[in-house]
Amino acid sequence: MSTHLSRHRTTWALVAIALAVLAFGLWSIERPANAADDAKGKGRRDEGPVAVTTALVKPQDVPIYRTGIGTVTATASVTVRARVDGQLDKVAFTEGQDVKKGQLLAQLDPRTLQAQLLQAQAAKAKDQATLANARIDLKRYETLVSQDAATQQQLDTQKALVDQLAAGVKADDAAVNAAQVQLGFTTINAPISGRVGARLVDAGNIVHAADATGLVVINQIDPISVVFTLPDDAVQETIHALDAHRPVLVQAFPRDGGQMLGAGTLTLLNNQIDTSTGTVQLKASFLNGQHTLWPGQYVNVRLILGTRSKALTVPEQAVQRSQNGVYVYVVDEQTKTVQSRTIGLTQIQDGLAVIASGVSADDRVVVDGQYKLKPGSRVTEVAKAVPGAASGARK
Repeated sequence: MSTHLSRHRTTWALVAIALAVLAFGLWSIERPANAADDAKGKGRRDEGPVAVTTALVKPQDVPIYRTGIGTVTATASVTVRARVDGQLDKVAFTEGQDVKKGQLLAQLDPRTLQAQLLQAQAAKAKDQATLANARIDLKRYETLVSQDAATQQQLDTQKALVDQLAAGVKADDAAVNAAQVQLGFTTINAPISGRVGARLVDAGNIVHAADATGLVVINQIDPISVVFTLPDDAVQETIHALDAHRPVLVQAFPRDGGQMLGAGTLTLLNNQIDTSTGTVQLKASFLNGQHTLWPGQYVNVRLILGTRSKALTVPEQAVQRSQNGVYVYVVDEQTKTVQSRTIGLTQIQDGLAVIASGVSADDRVVVDGQYKLKPGSRVTEVAKAVPGAASGARK
């Protein structure tokens, strides 16, 4: 009997322990949830305004431009070559110097061509003397014919001889001029103004008119040109800008960004589109007195096609993106709360976002701190420099 009672008590004890464990488990599951809810409720009660930086929507004139990659090229490039054969007596330029059109660059040995000129001049003098004598004889024949002392045939023959000798003198004139031109080629002057490059031939060498290398290359670098390409869809915009009959501005920047290297004007919109690349070639001319642009240099190019007058702009940082589109947080000045507002974004350039719709001038938008916000959040302004339209930020 005692054994049966002992077993019965053990069974009840085990049941009691199991019930206690079950109750504890249910309590432990429910308690964290309640605690979390309490914590959230407490957090909401303790949540204060979100610190943000804001800026005003600002109307301003914004340039409309296309960007491309260009190569700086000399406006004109000339390889100076000898036009006659001869020995190079003198090199009159210094490598890398600027030269003016007509400035002496080199001198060839002129003696051979001087001798040829003297020969041509002597032949001309001889033929002129013969012609003068023939003309005197012609006058004599005219007198004799009038006196019936000579025949008309003799007179006509003498006239023909005079004409023949006159033609010979003209040929001598041409020979003298040709010899003078050839002699002039022994003095080599700069055909354009520009900067000379490396000397390709040293004094003392024999040079030939057929030499391919030439003596030196002159590049005109002030003004200088930039050749660049744009997609074919920029052609009509560029044509409209050119049709306005005012200079179309082009700006050049270094490839790694930074300060503008120069501003010039568009001089060429090529007359066809490259079908293999779908691009069109353009050229601009730049004043380059400071030599900030150099032939062969790669640059980023902006083609200014016009201006958006009084476009609504905000700092680029204000623009947010979601699955539903592009939006900004707009601050209600009365309640100091924010609302998300979907916008029509025209473009982003130079740290500014150009907005077509969704906001009005002098609306205040959040520039920094958006990741903590949701519609209806209260905000407070903090002082922080804002790039771009920082002047609109509250101080």
